[in-house]
Amino acid sequence: SYKDFAGSGIVHMCGGISALVGAAVVGPRQGRFAADVDQDKFVPHNVPLLVLGTFILFFGWFGFNPGSSLAMKTQADAFSASMVAMNTTAGGAMGGLVVYVLEFVLTKKHSVGALCNGILAGLVGITAGCGSVEPGEAFVIGGVGGLFYMAGSALARTIKVDDPIEAFAVHGCAGFWGVLAVGLFGSEEVGGNGIFHGGENSGAQLGVQLLGALMITIWSGGFAALFFVPLKAAGLLRVSEEMQTMGLDEAKHSPRRAYSMGDEEKKPAKV
Repeated sequence: SYKDFAGSGIVHMCGGISALVGAAVVGPRQGRFAADVDQDKFVPHNVPLLVLGTFILFFGWFGFNPGSSLAMKTQADAFSASMVAMNTTAGGAMGGLVVYVLEFVLTKKHSVGALCNGILAGLVGITAGCGSVEPGEAFVIGGVGGLFYMAGSALARTIKVDDPIEAFAVHGCAGFWGVLAVGLFGSEEVGGNGIFHGGENSGAQLGVQLLGALMITIWSGGFAALFFVPLKAAGLLRVSEEMQTMGLDEAKHSPRRAYSMGDEEKKPAKV
């Protein structure tokens, strides 16, 4: 049977595929991918908020994954939940380290954004198998999840799909890897049936995981298209060019100064 302990596929991959379809249908933001526009305008504008959001998500994962044990009434339940928590930590940490180091090797710059998205990709990757793999395997799964994130990010840029928060790369690609990893890792002693351990029908388990990922892709992508395409046809999906130029923080939210638009000349504060 299909295995997905806490939702690498049914939660994250579903959202990531839907995000890819939505981003493709709505199209790039004004100036995105244009040769005559400075693309630095599209990088994250607030690193502290980015880091804060990542840590909030990381903390939430300890409810999301261990909570999927659904019980804490026996010693066995407690052991299962604690192993899930350990695997979750290992996966997220390794994902962040792998992406951070590779980004530095490629660009010779320290990227906090890459570190944060790597952490999330590692967390997404380990979510399906966190209850059925050993902690050592969790490090591997999280690290490979980071690689899947980087590949997905590069793919989206190559095909010019404007995914501002890289939801497809983090959730779709790392989620696919998480579903696949269940069929590769995990011994029967810890509830797994991975092909690397030669478990009974482990080859069939890998096939079921691949089929599950395919069905999630078709279901999510299809229903997302049914939602986004009519909205675009009705002119209800894309904001005006004027709003894009102004920025939606300023156009849609208040107070304006809270979003640090920075278009006014900065003056020294009066003491």
